[in-house]
Amino acid sequence: MRTLVTGGAGFIGSNLVDQLIDDGHEVIIVDNLDTGKTANINPKAIFHQLDIGSPNLRFDTDGRTVIPYLQQLMVGVDVVYHLAALARVQPSIQEPLEYHRTNVTGTLNTLDAARIAGVKRFVFSSSSSVYGDVEEQDLPTSEDTQLNPMSPYALHKLQGEQYCKLYSDLYGIETVCLRYFNIYGERQLTEGAYCLVMGVFAQQILDGRPITINGDGKQVRDFTYVGDVVKANIQCGTIDRNWNGDVINIGNGGGYSVNQVADLLGANQRVYNPPVVEPRKTQADNSRAMELLNWKPTQDFADWVQDWKKELGI
Repeated sequence: MRTLVTGGAGFIGSNLVDQLIDDGHEVIIVDNLDTGKTANINPKAIFHQLDIGSPNLRFDTDGRTVIPYLQQLMVGVDVVYHLAALARVQPSIQEPLEYHRTNVTGTLNTLDAARIAGVKRFVFSSSSSVYGDVEEQDLPTSEDTQLNPMSPYALHKLQGEQYCKLYSDLYGIETVCLRYFNIYGERQLTEGAYCLVMGVFAQQILDGRPITINGDGKQVRDFTYVGDVVKANIQCGTIDRNWNGDVINIGNGGGYSVNQVADLLGANQRVYNPPVVEPRKTQADNSRAMELLNWKPTQDFADWVQDWKKELGI
């Protein structure tokens, strides 16, 4: 099968590319290397440095502009896995226009290129952030829970889902949207503006600094292993099913507080900052994934953290 992965040099995308190649599929990577890394690029994949927010342009290694169109890369592609995005809630609040360009315009550009090229199936990486702050009685959160985006990033992911459904209805392209819950695993960032809480804590510990926690640290997150996310993507792309804008939670179904994450990492020095805009608790109802994809989480979060600490030398 011929596949195209946007964001294929990033954390989740590169893990997906590796597994697709191991499974015998041909893979084209599209990534602008803003947050992706060249070290993550599988040498067996075909790589194109391309910004999906401006899909008519690509820059070669000398910085000169060349012009392949995004849809040209998709000719003959069976499945597009769309993971490219500017992630994280807080930076999106600071830079809503840049986030919109990548996360909404970029998704629309990618969808439309797939339509023009005649791609059959489109798997979209969405986010549990679309739910917002869920009432305790609505936990664990099912896909039918009322949506309440609390940030530009969350709203952009919801708009991406809506575009997927619209393209299925109007143009017949199969689309399915996976709502991820707090992904962790190999190749997660430990530095930079797009680093998630585990990576931030790990780097602060390695630097000999106290870790910084927003709010009281009692916020609970449902942490999901990247390998399990990869399996869900591949199952969506290969299963014999007619997708029509379906949405599916991909989450472990459990939860750890930020303070518990700090405990697991052995962080003794802590600084508590004022709270930020974020949900108090996330927890996935993953029964739909189990039913439709025969999917279930396989990795224990606490066990993985202990192995990761040894790898980092913490």
